[in-house]
Amino acid sequence: MITLDHLTAVPGLRHGFFTRTDGVSTGILAAMNCGYGSNDDPANVTANRARAMELLGLPPDALTSVYQVHSPDVVTVTAPFAHAGAPKADALVTDRPGVALGILTADCVPVLFVDPVARVIGAAHAGWKGAVTGVLEATIDAMIALGAQRGRILAGVGPHIGWDSYEVGPEFRERFLAINTENAGRFRPSTKADHWMFDIGGYVDGRLRGAGVGQVESTGLDTLAREDLFFSYRRACLRQEPDYGRGLSAICLV
Repeated sequence: MITLDHLTAVPGLRHGFFTRTDGVSTGILAAMNCGYGSNDDPANVTANRARAMELLGLPPDALTSVYQVHSPDVVTVTAPFAHAGAPKADALVTDRPGVALGILTADCVPVLFVDPVARVIGAAHAGWKGAVTGVLEATIDAMIALGAQRGRILAGVGPHIGWDSYEVGPEFRERFLAINTENAGRFRPSTKADHWMFDIGGYVDGRLRGAGVGQVESTGLDTLAREDLFFSYRRACLRQEPDYGRGLSAICLV
């Protein structure tokens, strides 16, 4: 798993952006696919998620994740819930020790949050739809409702599709320019006519800093470019593969 120094330095906090290695899944889902939404055997997914918790030094049932739908919705978690009962949302927050908040991604941006003083944590799945509609700001607001202070919050941005890998059409860029013309700086021309390369990581970073969090750090890793480490929805689409794995990011107070 990959960690960020500013989160590792927080006493009583464990976190990780897990790679695809060291799991039990096979084929195009090899090896540490953590997504029940794939066509993988659910037993494999359960085993992979348990392995992730083992790496964090936590029991398997500590992990809590939601049914992600590319929304700005946030769930406040008081105790871990089973996968079958997971609510539809794209972010989680808690102030309870022993609850590992998990987010699944395969090119979208996973963001982990902590207020080290109030001991409040959060995890958000920021695809472009969720980022545009405010999932990051909603996560911060939900943390504040539990006692966090905006300027104390540390944000860790995990592996996601990089600027050199994320090609989009003209209508995609026009949507962002209609929201704010300053978003033009998040695009550069592609080698393909009338197409653009989108910097989703930079966009998420801008939203986080605009929300006033105290510190933002990123792994700087591209999920599409690093097939050895990460699953990628875009890669699967380009290859016309029938399925793709999901990588886990998690954070927990202990």
